[in-house]
Amino acid sequence: MAAGGATGAILRYILTNFSKTFFNSSIYGTFTVNVLGCFIIGYLITSDLAKNANINFINYFLIIGLLGSFTTFSAFSFEVVNLFITKKIFLAFIYITISIFLCILFAYLGMLINKF
Repeated sequence: MAAGGATGAILRYILTNFSKTFFNSSIYGTFTVNVLGCFIIGYLITSDLAKNANINFINYFLIIGLLGSFTTFSAFSFEVVNLFITKKIFLAFIYITISIFLCILFAYLGMLINKF
C-alpha cells in the first residue's frame, strides 16, 4: 500500500505541476486528478482485471494506495478555502459543484464502461 501511495503522490505532483504551466492556478490539476482518479476507481471496481487479479493488489495497492494518494480531497479543500479567502466566492461554489458532480459521474462511467 505504501508503494502505491508513493506512486500516486508522485503522479499527482507531476500532473498538477504540468497543469500549472498552462493555467495560473493549481485547481485545474487537482480537478483533473480527482475526476480521472474517480473514473479509474470506478473502472477497476467493476473490471475483469479486478475479478482475475489478486484482490489485495487491486484493493490495497491500486485503489487505496495509488489512487487514494493520486486523488486528493485535502488539496481540494485547501483550494476551496483559499478561493473563499481571496473573495472568489462564486468560483469556489462552481468548483465545489462541478468537482463533486463530475467525480461521481466519472466513477459511474468507469463502472459503466465495463458493461460493454
